[in-house]
Amino acid sequence: MMQLKNKKTLTLMRITALIITLTSIYFFAPWKFALYYLSPLPTTVQDQTIDAIEQGMDGIIVYVQKSGQQPEYFVQGWHDRDKKIAAYAHALFKIGSIRKLYDASALTKLAGAGLIDVDKTLADYLPSLNGRIENADKITLRMMAQHRSGIANYTDTPNYDWSVSYPDPLALILDTPADFSPDTDYGYSNTNYLLLRRIMSNVLGYDHNLFIKAEILAPNDLTNTFASINDVNIDQLMSGYYVGYKNDFKTLDQGYVATANDVGRFILALNNGTFFTFEEQVLYASLYEYEHTGWVLGYSSIARYHKDIDTVVVQFINTNGNDTVMLSGIIYNRIIDILRTRRIQSSEL
Repeated sequence: MMQLKNKKTLTLMRITALIITLTSIYFFAPWKFALYYLSPLPTTVQDQTIDAIEQGMDGIIVYVQKSGQQPEYFVQGWHDRDKKIAAYAHALFKIGSIRKLYDASALTKLAGAGLIDVDKTLADYLPSLNGRIENADKITLRMMAQHRSGIANYTDTPNYDWSVSYPDPLALILDTPADFSPDTDYGYSNTNYLLLRRIMSNVLGYDHNLFIKAEILAPNDLTNTFASINDVNIDQLMSGYYVGYKNDFKTLDQGYVATANDVGRFILALNNGTFFTFEEQVLYASLYEYEHTGWVLGYSSIARYHKDIDTVVVQFINTNGNDTVMLSGIIYNRIIDILRTRRIQSSEL
């Protein structure tokens, strides 16, 4: 009876995932992806990483950790395509917007310490922006953390170039209309977290990244997470590629870099609430998410905890461009399906 129930559960999960994925594919991607998603699953995660390379990805790292067990690593492809260096599990990788989870955690701890009030406004903390950002006197830090501020996303501005390091990206959206009135809608905006980082640094009187290192990374022994490529041995950073270009984008400074192991252990700690007090856990839950994706030029990442299998899965792929975001998501979902199948099979033994 238990075996039948487990099989029905797995089938229902796959049908639900299939409906969601096919709906997205129908509207947003070529039909070849639908055919790929529907193709038979490989037996193992390692086989799926091999398949990812056959689908055109340059390199892939997958980290899998079930609570209470040692992590597993699955790698394939190139760490450095030009130097013919094979991908390896503990390489550093640019994690893009996954870093927002670290920022939101830092904001929570500063609020918990009484150093920041998330219900005060942007104008309260950065008065020079009053009149330069619409509704600055009405937008709270909470709204910014939740992406409910209405502040325009600087990476969506006309002619924004991901290959350029802008001295002050905020200048791209100053004196422009709001996308919507504060707290009336949701609109993902990198500008929100750019501003939150600036506010945290101002309140602290020093770089907020040092606070993250001291209060979040160090206590959890996350020694392979860094704020910039300037803080690492560049040879240990996985190369990043864009479809149709020969360039290696690893030398662009695009924010946080980390190993899959560090990201995976951070995600597990975040979901377990191990570096928060009870009050901080309640606040964080009202502010932000417990999983994230990341995208910067040459690098695509996904980091999630899957409660049904009690497992953290982190995926790094060093290729983007064209439809690779959709493809990366399909590869990740197939890996999760493989892990769910493995769990069902092990429970039947």
